[in-house]
Amino acid sequence: MFDSKSSIKIFFIYALIIFLSNFVLSQTNIDVHQIQQEQHRNKFNPIGEKVSVLTGLDILLNQQIEIVKNKSIALVTNHTGTDKNGIPNYIRLMEIESVDLKVVFSPEHGLFGEAAAGEKVTYTEKKRDLPRVVSLYGKLKKPTKSMLADIDLILYDIQDIGARFYTYISTLGLVMETAGELKIPIIVLDRPNPIRGDRIEGPILNMDYKSFVGYYPIPIQYGLTIGELANVIVKEKWIPNSPKLQIIKLQGWSRDMWFDDTNLSWVKPSPNIPDLETAIIYPGVCLVEGTNMSEGRGTLNPFKIVGAPWINGEQLSQELNRINLSGVIFKPAIFTPVEIPNMAIKPKYMGAECSGIEITIVDRNIYKSISVGVHLISTVQSLYPDSLKFLASIDRLWGSNSLATQIKSNNSANLILTSAGDQLNNYLKIKRRYKIY
Repeated sequence: MFDSKSSIKIFFIYALIIFLSNFVLSQTNIDVHQIQQEQHRNKFNPIGEKVSVLTGLDILLNQQIEIVKNKSIALVTNHTGTDKNGIPNYIRLMEIESVDLKVVFSPEHGLFGEAAAGEKVTYTEKKRDLPRVVSLYGKLKKPTKSMLADIDLILYDIQDIGARFYTYISTLGLVMETAGELKIPIIVLDRPNPIRGDRIEGPILNMDYKSFVGYYPIPIQYGLTIGELANVIVKEKWIPNSPKLQIIKLQGWSRDMWFDDTNLSWVKPSPNIPDLETAIIYPGVCLVEGTNMSEGRGTLNPFKIVGAPWINGEQLSQELNRINLSGVIFKPAIFTPVEIPNMAIKPKYMGAECSGIEITIVDRNIYKSISVGVHLISTVQSLYPDSLKFLASIDRLWGSNSLATQIKSNNSANLILTSAGDQLNNYLKIKRRYKIY
């Protein structure tokens, strides 16, 4: 039997064990995103000076204008094709007396960025004293021979965002195909990759899944400027009948720059990419479009919020924060998608309240976009296996059927990402061979 002193000692030891256990447990249950927010709040982020960058358009107009003088020109562009003062390229070209701008081709979203995703654009009359304007989105995605009759030179000048399924680069390839067939030279006026030129992430497109949202064997985040990509397309013979290509290079840009490191003005490249942070998030979260979750279209924060009526945002945010992904935190969000005027494809769950998460980048230099997208979908699958559905578009976006197959087989997100990374070796060799910055 224990004496009274021994009993008291045992009681205090037991009480101490209980206290320490509860303390440790309380620490492990602290909201992970609160910890990350504190780390972000205490982080010193110096504001660097903007770097002066001249786009290919500025170089053409100010240093190499002889190239386009006395030429009949076709221009492929949209609202992003402005000079350093914000003046549209077609206006600048029309002001040059010896330049004959005959036709302007516009990609998805229209010449003025006026069209929502999926909306077909037609131009039945002259716009703002422009020459003929032709949309290359809808049934017609490639210029016809008659449209390029008597054209001496094609100029391509559009701000891309560096994601494989952003359709401006598919338009580039289709235009170059026709140019090659007709032996018309093409000049690409280079612009920065806004999400940096040294970031490569995601699987290589399996060409069995080639489509307008995936036209080349490149990763989702491909780390090239539009000029560099055009050069690879031609040199690697990714299109038939490659044209004579010239790239007018950027001046002052380097691969480790984000768009806001430059002195260039941000022009939202499409209605649902309103700012640079959205552009950084987009390559990974666009994968959500291939599921029955809302990717935030029909809200003020497309791609920054994700959810569905059948998701518990508190639960999902906690599960994602426990993974401790680099440079990002997830917060619960409630939102209701609304109808977007003139949009051909209605937002998912339009008019219905959705619960989900808001994505906030706390350190973009370590943020991995595709990793976030894959972990997000994988986590939703683990929490709501009877509710999450994959759409046919997921294979076109990922570039093969492996993402949906692996997630439905409960393969880990890390395993999926590792297998995607294993595909990049050959692409990295190609990139090193053709990079010009």
